[in-house]
Amino acid sequence: MIAVKYHREILVLFIVSLVCAAPGIAVTTYRDGGPELSAAVSGTNEFVPGQDVAITVVVQNSGLNNVKDVLDGTIDRDDNPTTAKMVMVGLTPGDAPVIIKSDPQDLGDLASQGKATVRISAKITPDATIGEYQLPLSVRYIYLASSEQPAADILQSDYRQANVTIPITIRIKPQVTIDVIDAVPENLSVGTSGYLNLKIKNHGTDDGKKATVTLVRNDNSPVTPVDSSVYIGNFPHNQTISCRYKIMVSSDAGRQSYPVDVFATYVNRYGDTVTSAMETVGVPVGGKITFTVISDEVMVVPGSENFIAVKYQNTGDNTAYAAQSRLSAADPFTSSDNTAYLGDIRPGDQVTARYQLSADANAGPGNYSLDTEIRFSDTQDNNQISDTFRVPVLVTAPPASSGVQKVLPAVVVIAPIAIGAGYYLLVMRKKK
Repeated sequence: MIAVKYHREILVLFIVSLVCAAPGIAVTTYRDGGPELSAAVSGTNEFVPGQDVAITVVVQNSGLNNVKDVLDGTIDRDDNPTTAKMVMVGLTPGDAPVIIKSDPQDLGDLASQGKATVRISAKITPDATIGEYQLPLSVRYIYLASSEQPAADILQSDYRQANVTIPITIRIKPQVTIDVIDAVPENLSVGTSGYLNLKIKNHGTDDGKKATVTLVRNDNSPVTPVDSSVYIGNFPHNQTISCRYKIMVSSDAGRQSYPVDVFATYVNRYGDTVTSAMETVGVPVGGKITFTVISDEVMVVPGSENFIAVKYQNTGDNTAYAAQSRLSAADPFTSSDNTAYLGDIRPGDQVTARYQLSADANAGPGNYSLDTEIRFSDTQDNNQISDTFRVPVLVTAPPASSGVQKVLPAVVVIAPIAIGAGYYLLVMRKKK
């Protein structure tokens, strides 16, 4: 039993001695390697003048570890020399006709054989000429240059910063680029339809064939095209063409300019059907056709039939055609003739309407007002009706002589009778 006990103690001591004598834990390190970054456009790299674009760039780290060491040590390395850490990329236009809208972007860490995608917003300038351009992509990162373990519990790492510029290639394609040089409305006012005449120039680098110029509504604009497309055929660069569109204006609009969008669809030099960049143009809209009463208040005598004259004026921006006015008689008034034909009323014109108007005999003297409105046709023969406005009416008291006038007929009848009776009495007295 004693021998077995010492045998076990000897075995434990032997194992402990082996552990103490064993070499350090093996740690893997890499030498002679570092990040190797490249970049390229993903998807299309062909754009047209005036276009808002999103340039998608893929950044790749193709760095390789050339030498792998397995050494004695106690501290493992956190990073590999091939890892690009805290990668920051930013695109600049260089000499290209491009406006970069995105700020530099952080891609984080990019390990060996790793990829990251970044989308960069940009705009191709409208005057860009066709050709191939190089846009500098600036890439900044840090990497592990070396690491040493001078002691069992110390690891010294040397991180360095690197700055790389990688050219990104884009191509500017020829395109028809439209420029609206004139927008003239024709009889266009609030709540009506009219026409818009456009003069459009192709100041692009391509000659359009089988071209159509389209007018579309801009978001929630109250101007809505009725005829939206005009076929113009060939549209060479530097040529100016004229287009005419019928449009409608909402009655909720005001007297101001509202946007519409214009673009061209055509066949380019390669036989492809393409669409130009959209152009936004302002459309001047005239105010709604409105009227006002410019005559003085009309006078009405209670209990009698009156004929009144009301003078109207067109205070709008367009002509009202075949206009008719109406007067709405309300208690204590009545009318047997409350409409009048006014004809065509141009802006600023004055016209007079005549109505029959009676006031109840018991109507009290004072100021009243009656509603009136005008119906008319616009330039496109659409029926329109004006806003309701007021006609001032003055009810006057009966003239003071009116009581005498009422008594006079009775006096005329009674007087001869009285005279006759007096004469009869006088004659009878004489006989007696």
